[in-house]
Order: sequence, then structure tokens, then C-alpha cells
Amino acid sequence: MDTGLAGKRVLVTGASGGIGGACARAFAGEGAEVVAHYHRGRERAEALGDVQVVGADLTQQDEVDRMFSEAGRLDVCAAVAGVWPSEDVPVWELSLERWRATLDANLTATFLTARGFLRQLEGDGALVLVGSTAGLFGEAGHADYAAAKSALLGGLLLSLKNEVVRRSPGVRVNAVAPGWTESPMTRGHVSDDQVARISRTMALRKVAQPEDVAAQVVALASPVISGHVTGQVVTVAGGMEGRVVHDT
Repeated sequence: MDTGLAGKRVLVTGASGGIGGACARAFAGEGAEVVAHYHRGRERAEALGDVQVVGADLTQQDEVDRMFSEAGRLDVCAAVAGVWPSEDVPVWELSLERWRATLDANLTATFLTARGFLRQLEGDGALVLVGSTAGLFGEAGHADYAAAKSALLGGLLLSLKNEVVRRSPGVRVNAVAPGWTESPMTRGHVSDDQVARISRTMALRKVAQPEDVAAQVVALASPVISGHVTGQVVTVAGGMEGRVVHDT
């Protein structure tokens, strides 16, 4: 199927990561001109091939502004960049420093990315946010991450989808909520025993691959597949229904 993305200019944030890299490759496969953002993984971003590479700390307003200036005029933005702190810390032990850092890396960075994309947008376009099932079901030991992703998938997404049509009636904003996905960020947390434990509420008892998530990002960005879809969250988690509270 022709996705209508050929020749479109697409920014993928976090393209040096597993899901971001898969998104960059998927958009390139549809004939899009890809701008691949990285923060610290320049070599991984450059290894994506025929893409424009741009670095920025997305928590810093001036760096985000510079990124969009270097990226040129864009039609699509996939806001993939995010950080999952690997250490389990209950709220009563959670430091204010980590709380603020996690919200900055996930929610503030997405806000600045969305704002920068919409400021330069001319005519119709598509913005796809990448959240997490932690924002839908919560995640014990990661309240900071869950709160950031919940805000992204809820208030930010739903506000944006109503605001963007003031710029152009055809602008769409959607989101993808991945569950556990094989990526550098989750490496070491998806052993066979851990997959068996975390998949107990999943119909499809397996961990997603980055390409599973990227396919949904591309579908939501496509004006052909999702031309009348906005404000929606697609969950890519094998039919997950929630978290097991008590281990047997």
C-alpha cells in the first residue's frame, strides 16, 4: 500500500535508540526524507544510512530551536526520544532530582519537540508521540516515568489534537504506547524469566521488537492509512491488560 509518505520530510527524535532507529528506517523505506535526531549516540544515528543527522539535548529550549533550524521544513515528526530509569525506586524513596530529570527527559522534551514542529509547520502534517504502557497502567518503582508518559498520552495529546487544527484543518496528532520492547534501553530487563513474568497479562506472550512499534508510528503518520484519525493512542503491547501486583 502507498502510505503517501514518499517525498515527505520526517524528523525522528531519539533515532539513535532502538525504537527511534526502527522508525527512521521505516520512514526511509516509504521514500521519506529522514532527519535523525540523537543526543549522545551520534555514531548509531549516522549508521542509519542516507539520513540527515542532527544532535540536541531536547530538554534545552535553545538546542531544540537549533535542531529545528538545522532540520529544515518538516511535514512529519515522530517524537520518540525518552528515558526510562532502570532502577526501581518507590515513591517514598524517590528523590526530587530524579523526578524532575525523568519528567524533563520524557514530558518536557516532548512538549518542546511538539512546539518546535508546529511552529515551523506549513499546511497539513502529522505528529506522532511515543508514550508507554506505563502511562496507561502505571509501573511500580517508576512512578516518575509513568506520570510523564501518562501526561503525554492524556492531557498533552488531547489538547494538541484540538489546537493543531487552528493552524491547518488537516493537521493530525496521535500517539503510540509501546509495552516492553527489545531495545538498548531495556537490555538486561527482558530475560526469559522476566518475559514470563511480565507477559502474564498479555494475550501475545512475547516482548515487542522495535519494528512492531515503528510500523504503527508510520501508519499513524500516513495521510492515506490514518487520514481521518487524530487524538488516538495505539497500544503495541500484545494485548496487555495491566500489571500483576503480587508475584506467586
